[in-house]
Amino acid sequence: MANDTEDKKHFPTKEEIIEFIDMSPTPVGKREIARAFNIKGAAKIELKKILKDLKIGGDVVKGRRRFDKPDRLPPVEVLEITGVDDDGEVLAKPNVWKHEYEPPLIVVKSIRRGGPSAPGIGDKILAKLRYTGKHTYEASIMRVLGSGPQRVLGLYRPNEREGRVVPTDRKDSGEIAVPLDDHPDLESGALVLTEILPGKHFGLRKGRITEVLGNINEPKSISLVSIHARGIPFEFPPEVELQARESKATPLGKRTDLRDIPLVTIDGADARDFDDAVWAESDPDPANEGGWHIMVAIADVSWYVRPGDALDREAVKRGNSCYFPDRVVPMLPFELSNGWCSLVPHEDRGCMAVEMWLDKHGHKLRHKFCRGMMKSAARLTYDQVQRAMDGQPDDTTGPLVDTIIKPLYGAFNAFLEARKKRGVLELDVPERKIELNDSGQIVAIAPRARFDSHKLIEEFMIAANVCAAEELERIKQPCMYRIHDAPSEEKLEALHEFLEGAGYKLNKASVLKPRDFNRILELAKDTPESELINTVVLRSQSQAMYSPDNIGHFGLALKRYAHFTSPIRRYADLLVHRALIAGLKLGEGGLTPEEGERFEQIGEDISGTERRAAMAERDAVDRYVAAYMSDKVGAEFPGKISGVTHFGLFVSLNETGADGLVPISTLPDDYYVHDAASHALVGQNRGKKFQLGDTVVVRIADADAATGSLALRLAEHADITARDLVERPRGRRGAGKRRGSPGDRSHSHGSKPGFRSGPRDANGPAGSSATKSKGKKAAAKKKTTPKKQRKLVASNRAARNAPKQGPKSD
Repeated sequence: MANDTEDKKHFPTKEEIIEFIDMSPTPVGKREIARAFNIKGAAKIELKKILKDLKIGGDVVKGRRRFDKPDRLPPVEVLEITGVDDDGEVLAKPNVWKHEYEPPLIVVKSIRRGGPSAPGIGDKILAKLRYTGKHTYEASIMRVLGSGPQRVLGLYRPNEREGRVVPTDRKDSGEIAVPLDDHPDLESGALVLTEILPGKHFGLRKGRITEVLGNINEPKSISLVSIHARGIPFEFPPEVELQARESKATPLGKRTDLRDIPLVTIDGADARDFDDAVWAESDPDPANEGGWHIMVAIADVSWYVRPGDALDREAVKRGNSCYFPDRVVPMLPFELSNGWCSLVPHEDRGCMAVEMWLDKHGHKLRHKFCRGMMKSAARLTYDQVQRAMDGQPDDTTGPLVDTIIKPLYGAFNAFLEARKKRGVLELDVPERKIELNDSGQIVAIAPRARFDSHKLIEEFMIAANVCAAEELERIKQPCMYRIHDAPSEEKLEALHEFLEGAGYKLNKASVLKPRDFNRILELAKDTPESELINTVVLRSQSQAMYSPDNIGHFGLALKRYAHFTSPIRRYADLLVHRALIAGLKLGEGGLTPEEGERFEQIGEDISGTERRAAMAERDAVDRYVAAYMSDKVGAEFPGKISGVTHFGLFVSLNETGADGLVPISTLPDDYYVHDAASHALVGQNRGKKFQLGDTVVVRIADADAATGSLALRLAEHADITARDLVERPRGRRGAGKRRGSPGDRSHSHGSKPGFRSGPRDANGPAGSSATKSKGKKAAAKKKTTPKKQRKLVASNRAARNAPKQGPKSD
C-alpha cells in the first residue's frame, strides 16, 4: 500500500510529460520517462495509457518505440539564412515551412577554420541540427547549397540602350546590364550597389541598382569601395550612438589617483585618439642601482562598454578599428574613441595602469596593476620627441626633456638590451605612407618615417602586454592571448632552398628561433640583396592571431603575450581589461563567466575581423596608388621585382612603392619557366632571368582606381638601367606606343607572335627540342586568359601582402 502511495506521489501530469519530451535533445522512450519521474510498478501502466492518449491527440509522435514532439525538425535539414540577432548570432529557418505557427529559432554555429565558406543572408545551407529545448535549435553547417540575392559593387557606365555596371572586384570581370529608366539622371562613374536578378540570362548578367554611394572621381569614394567590398560595418546603429552620447566623465570613486604623475601620450601627428600614456624615472631603490620605474596607462574603455550592452555587441561585431588614408572606421563611436576614452592632455580620464620595475639590463623585476584616474601632461608626436632628444626641442617639449623625455629613453635603452638578448625577429621592411591634401587627393607617396621614438613606444607597449598575460595567469582568469606560431615546415623548406641558392645557409635545427633568422638578416645587411632577404624571410612567417590557448609569440620570442594597450581600437584588449578587473576585483565592468566561456569563438571571430580590416586597408591603398598613377600612364620608372609567379612579375616602384604586374606574355621573347625555389622566371632559350629583388625599369601601361590595378610593362630599351633613368627626364605621356611594343594593348595577353608563356614548373621537361616543342604547344593551350590572370593577380597580391601590424600592435 505504501508503494502505491509513493508511485502516485511522483506521478507526472500530461503537461509535465510533454515538457520533458520537449526539453530532450533527442526522442525518448517510455523507460527514460519512467526513470526521470521515478515511475515504478503498476504506475507504469498508467504512464502507458497517458502516452497513448498524447499520441492520439497529436501532442507527441512515436517512432521506433520512442516519443517526440510532432514539430521536431529532422537531424539534417536544408535551411535558409534569415539574418543576425542583436547578439551577433546568425539565424536561419527551414527552407520549406508550411505550418501556420512560427518556425523554431535556429542559431547557426560559427564557421570553423577549414570548414565551408561563410553564408550570407538568403543563402541555403545543409546543416546538422541539435535541439536545445524550448523550440530552439543549434545548426552546424555541412554545406552551403546556394546563394540568395547577390549584390555587386561597381561603377555605372550608361550607353544608348542600357546601363552597365563594371564590378570593382578584380576577380569579377563580367559587366552587369541595368535598366536606364531606374536612374535616368545617374552620371557615368557613379559608385553603385547592384543586385543580380535571378534566372539564367543570355549575354550579360541582369541586375538592378539598389544604392548609389557616390562617384569614383570623388577622393572620398576610394576608401568607400574597399569598405563596402570587404563588408566593413561603418554606420553605428541608433541605440549604439545613443548610449555613446549619454556617456559621462568617469568618477574617481575607489580608483587610484595618478593625476600627479606626468604621463604623456606619444602618437603620430595625424592621430586623433590617444589610448596609451607613458612615464619613467630612475628607480630610487638603492638595491636596484641603474634600474627603472615605469608606468603605462591605458584608457579605461571597460567602464563605458559593458558585457552584452549595445556598445559591446557592435564592438565585437567590428572587432577592431580600420585605418584608411582619408578616414578611420572606428570600433567605438566618436564620443568615446575621440572623447571620454581618449587621453587628451590636461583632462581627467579613467585608466587601467601597470607599474613596472626594471633592472639596468631591462629585465622586469615586478609589476603591479591598478584602476586609476590620470591627467595627461602633454600630447606629443613621434617627430617632436625624436627632435627633442636630438637637441632640437620646441616650446612643448623643451620643459619636458630632462624630467620626462630623457628618463623614457633611459628605460627604452634598457629594454633594447633585454630585447637583443631575447633574440626578437628583427625584420627591416620599409613601409609607405600616402599623403593627402585637404580635398582628399594624393600629393605624395613617401617612405614612412621610423624613429627611435616609435621603437620606444613599441617596447613600453610590449612590456605592458606581457605583464597583462602574466597577471591573468597568476590570478587564474581567462586570457585572450596574442599568439604567433613558428613558420610551417613547408615554408621553411622553401626558405632553405631560396637562401641556399642565394649563398646563405639557414640553420636546419629541428626548432628554429628568431635569432636564427636574425643571423641571416645580419649577414645580408648592406648588401644589394638585403631587402630581398628581408622580404622572403617575412613571407615565411606564420600569421599572428587571438586565442585563449597559449602557444607563445614566436616573432617577439615571448612565452606569453596578450594585447592590453589599445582597447579603443581592438576588442581583444577590452577583453583583457575586463579579465583583469574581474580577477583583481577592481570594480564594475569586469569579465562575466559566460563571456569567458566564449573566448575560443570570440578569438576566432576577432582574428577574422583583423584579417578583414587588413585586406580592406590594403585594397584602399592599392586604389589610391592607382588613382595617383593614372595621369602617369606611359611614364617610365625604376623599381624592384617584389613577386614572381608563373603568370608574371610583380614590381614595386622605388619612389612610391606602387605595386603592379608585368604579365609573362610581355617579357622579352623567350620561353619562361617559373623556378619557385629561386623566386625567378628563367628563359629557356636565351637564359634571361628575372628574380625577386632584381632592379628593373617599367612603363605604366594602365592604372584603374576602381579596382586598384596597375598594369606595367618592362621598358623597351635593352641598355637602360635604373641608375640611368633617375638622371634623365621621365613622364613622357604616351611613351612606348610604337608598333609592336609590349605596351600595345592588343598584345597585352600574349597575342603578339613570339611572346611565349607557360605556367610550367621549374622541374618540367627541358630535354630535346621535340620535348620543348610539345611543352610550348601545351603551354599555348593553357594560356592564361585575362579573367584568370586578374584572379591570379588578386590572390597572389593577398598572399604576398600579409597583414602588417601597426606600431603598437605586437
